[in-house]
Amino acid sequence: MTDKLRLAGIATATLLALMAGASAQQQLKHYDSNNMNFWTHPPADWFLGDETQQQKGLTPQANPPTPATLAQLEENLKKIKMAPGFKISVYAANVPEARQMAWGDKGTLFVGSWFDAGNVYAITDEGGKKVTHTILSKFRVPTGVAFYSGALYVADVDKIFKYDNAEASLDKMPEPKVVYDDMPPYIPHGWKYLAFDKKGMLYVAFGPPCNECLAPTSTMQVRRINPANGTAEIIALGIRNSVGGDIDPRTGDYWFSENARDWISDDLPSDKLEHVGRGVPHFGYPYCHQGDLPDPTYAMGHKCSEFVPPVYKLGAHVAPLGMKFYTGTQFPAEFKDAIFLAEHGSWNRHKYSGGRIVAITVDADGKNPKQQVIASGFVQGEQTFLGRPADVINAPDGSILVADDWAGAIYRISYSK
Repeated sequence: MTDKLRLAGIATATLLALMAGASAQQQLKHYDSNNMNFWTHPPADWFLGDETQQQKGLTPQANPPTPATLAQLEENLKKIKMAPGFKISVYAANVPEARQMAWGDKGTLFVGSWFDAGNVYAITDEGGKKVTHTILSKFRVPTGVAFYSGALYVADVDKIFKYDNAEASLDKMPEPKVVYDDMPPYIPHGWKYLAFDKKGMLYVAFGPPCNECLAPTSTMQVRRINPANGTAEIIALGIRNSVGGDIDPRTGDYWFSENARDWISDDLPSDKLEHVGRGVPHFGYPYCHQGDLPDPTYAMGHKCSEFVPPVYKLGAHVAPLGMKFYTGTQFPAEFKDAIFLAEHGSWNRHKYSGGRIVAITVDADGKNPKQQVIASGFVQGEQTFLGRPADVINAPDGSILVADDWAGAIYRISYSK
């Protein structure tokens, strides 16, 4: 073979490789999410629109069509690894797509739910048996529930509803009052999480209707709402997707968990724990992630030093959701005022991470954070879920409860020496 033919062969092979690469790139899922039409009429797979070659083919797994049986739940829990002294058991079964929980004044546990269910539940104790009642239905995404001064509050994308005297009306809930509706109508990242402070102010995060975009200015923020008169103020900016938050019993400050963007890599960026202290902090979205990672497209000249860094990096794609400061006395003293947080688990990662309950001890000013894993094993192997923790709440006896929207259950985590 002459040198000329050899070079021609190399050139042809190179061209074919480039063409194959270009073809593969063309097959990547991409949407332009920087426009009103995308936000108001998102495609069903809107969350895949920034797919990369490195992570091509990753997609969320559909939840099981029905909740696990009590026997299945108990068998699953045998595989959960607990920190020394902690135990986990089934508190209630048959709670489809269980999300945020809230206690009523008389011991009723109210539970919101995810897309497919669209329900709000009440779990009551009937002769020592926990019974799940569907008390409200036909919502779009009623993930956020809260209870304050005898009333149940439910958030559904663009409205917050109030149900007076809820615990006395479980058989037939009263007509709701809309207490706040100055809310963006977007379904993507439109699910909410509610937290009341002692003064009756309601804290709600508003996520952008995209993975990463120049989002509507009514999103990417946390608001403090007065449901008594419908007024609100913005208390934090630069937030992507927060579906968990609580009021610090030491200071009255708001803390929240945040899901970072998808489609950078398996190991970047880290999800975060944030603290709203003085002023109106900006936490970086969409310009900067995890406090030190400029966005490859949307940094646009911004430096991460312009923004407030996270209190704690939780890890990439662990998907932190509900969280609560521990206010009970059953657990060891080291857990007083610790944050117990539910990690929902990955989808935008080849080997899933998360699927745990973690406790984070941290000073009131956000210094000296330290994490301890309390329960792990809801992710088995590479990509198998036994369950997906979605929320935590303090129980009256000093234990905590955990909502699982994958297995459709509520668990109880207790401690004894």
